[in-house]
Amino acid sequence: MNTPIQKKLGILPLTLLVVGSIVGSGIFSLPQNMAEGSGTAGILIAWTITLLGMFMLTRVFQYLSIRFYKINDGLYGYVREGFGDYIGFNAAWGYWISAWMSCTSYLVILFSALGSFDSLNFFGHGTTLPAVIAAILLLWIVHYFVLKGIYRAFLLNCLVTLAKIVPIGLFIVCVSLAFKISTFKIDFWGTPQLGSIIDQVENTMLYTVWVYLGIESATVYAKRAKNIISISRATFFGFAITSLLLICVSVLSLGIVPQQELAQMKNPSMALVIERVIGSWGATLINIGLIVSVSGGLLSWLMLAAEMLFLSGQGKQHTVPSCFGKLNKAGTPSNALWLTTSLITVLIILAHFNQSGYNTLIQLSTSMVLIPYLLSALFVFKLAIQQGKAYLIMIGALGSIYGVWLIYAGGTTYLLLSMILYSVGLCFYLYARKERSLPAFSYLHDKVYAIAIILLAVIAILYFLI
Repeated sequence: MNTPIQKKLGILPLTLLVVGSIVGSGIFSLPQNMAEGSGTAGILIAWTITLLGMFMLTRVFQYLSIRFYKINDGLYGYVREGFGDYIGFNAAWGYWISAWMSCTSYLVILFSALGSFDSLNFFGHGTTLPAVIAAILLLWIVHYFVLKGIYRAFLLNCLVTLAKIVPIGLFIVCVSLAFKISTFKIDFWGTPQLGSIIDQVENTMLYTVWVYLGIESATVYAKRAKNIISISRATFFGFAITSLLLICVSVLSLGIVPQQELAQMKNPSMALVIERVIGSWGATLINIGLIVSVSGGLLSWLMLAAEMLFLSGQGKQHTVPSCFGKLNKAGTPSNALWLTTSLITVLIILAHFNQSGYNTLIQLSTSMVLIPYLLSALFVFKLAIQQGKAYLIMIGALGSIYGVWLIYAGGTTYLLLSMILYSVGLCFYLYARKERSLPAFSYLHDKVYAIAIILLAVIAILYFLI
């Protein structure tokens, strides 16, 4: 069955989707993560560069959503429009894999957080047998909820996102009131052990790579938005809100705990920082906030994963088997959701039996979501050159440069290993081409890309084995 899509989503639910996708578990460890590799000055410089780069990527998505308002496939549709079916497919495939594997990491983090409570210590670090059983049970409960209606799931996501902002907002208020400029200035330029200021900035920016993942999420639901302006505004508002939260949490903590001491704290470091200000109940509140935040992140990324597979499978130009482009009566991409949830279940089980293999898959899959960012920016740059618009050239060029940096910082080794997963996707693409009665590849450059991916996958397998 293929139910007509209802365009119900306005600015608020789409903005909260962006915020909910970005604000997961990372923000709760951000104070320690940032302080570990840099002094205060390096952190401030790193945030300035990150804000500029992410603002350019935000403008990329805003421009594409308005310029190509007839393309309602979001990120996948933009890349396909700019570089053809095969590159567009790889953007969707990489995004989908990264999204559902992120759900697995959220489940592990969630039950690891629960395992920190004495009465629930049998959950351990989130990969014990009780944790795996509980994680699978929770996953399928969320699956069932989303299956019964995507808009009902959006409502829940809005409520959970607002709930996760409350403890973070309380943290910012309390830490702001207790902020000491004298503490903030201690080792302002860092210590000799941290290296030069350039080294410190680079070390810190390795963490900022990951904190904005999800900035594109409003574009993924373009097909369900009330109007195209909602996509553009939700992307910007989501960027602005999350930037405020992330920077305040990171920078204000340095006015409570000196950098060297903050760098040695256990995570979630937000809990230990606020404990210095208002006592142990504050730490408990932050830990509860972490659990709520991770639960919300699971819901957001499960929805995004299923939606991306659905987008690439629907319509006459589908690039994955058309069975994934179907909606049920509730407007949920049911087939895409079933496959996504099943694969998450398999990866959770793998986490129990092979921790190192699980960690490797999570690391390499995270790099895969960065490639569509770069391709989107390159598309804008391509259009800007054709049109000769200086401002657009600047957005496209800076967005592309930052996209390259994101992929580099994400780890070139993991990028190479990700080619294994991209090569598996070729089977889905070829099946879709057969369904459409089209040749495997319409253009020579697509054949070259496919051969390159297969060769790199072989090299990656050899590298992994050796």
